[in-house]
Amino acid sequence: MARTHGAVCKLCRREGMKLFLKGQRCFSDKCAISRRDYPPGAHSYRRGKISEYGIQLREKQKLKRIYGMLEAPFRRVFAEAERLPGNTGEHLLALLERRVDNVVLACGFALSRNHARQMIVHGHFTVNGSRMRSPSAVVRVGDSIAPGAREAIQKVVREAVEVNKAQPVPAWLQVDREGLKGSVVALPRREDVPHPIQEQLIVEICSR
Repeated sequence: MARTHGAVCKLCRREGMKLFLKGQRCFSDKCAISRRDYPPGAHSYRRGKISEYGIQLREKQKLKRIYGMLEAPFRRVFAEAERLPGNTGEHLLALLERRVDNVVLACGFALSRNHARQMIVHGHFTVNGSRMRSPSAVVRVGDSIAPGAREAIQKVVREAVEVNKAQPVPAWLQVDREGLKGSVVALPRREDVPHPIQEQLIVEICSR
């Protein structure tokens, strides 16, 4: 599992935007971007003009950090997006949105992406009734996602749902927060992606 062992708030400051890596903390006054809206490092203000390649690289790094991915898995997803007919950038974003860890987070069943990944790896969620242990698995239309039947897991998920009750549910998902069940009712479209990503820059750098 892709993990950042350091301070993840530095990643948000490096990209100059909220990546929402710490769940509800990112919406509070404790958010690092709110307090220190500049890149980390002692001499960050001395950095010169960024090149075209640097702009493309930053956009790719931003996307990888949002979805918690390392380079090799990201390249595999990009290769799959390239094989699909149509716009490669939009296919890339749709595949990332359909990852199980992202679906669990979007349904409000976890406090953060790392929390969602941890519970999935430990087998605390099911897809179509079968235990799922791969956060990177891609769901399809008609799939249903739910926490395991153990009381302790149900309690943790209900607490997350309560914390995330103000969070809007994407149009391509249907969530029963009382019954703790999410369903994929459509494929995500470009406008369903909540992050300000310039996918064409990512396609350009990954196609070199």
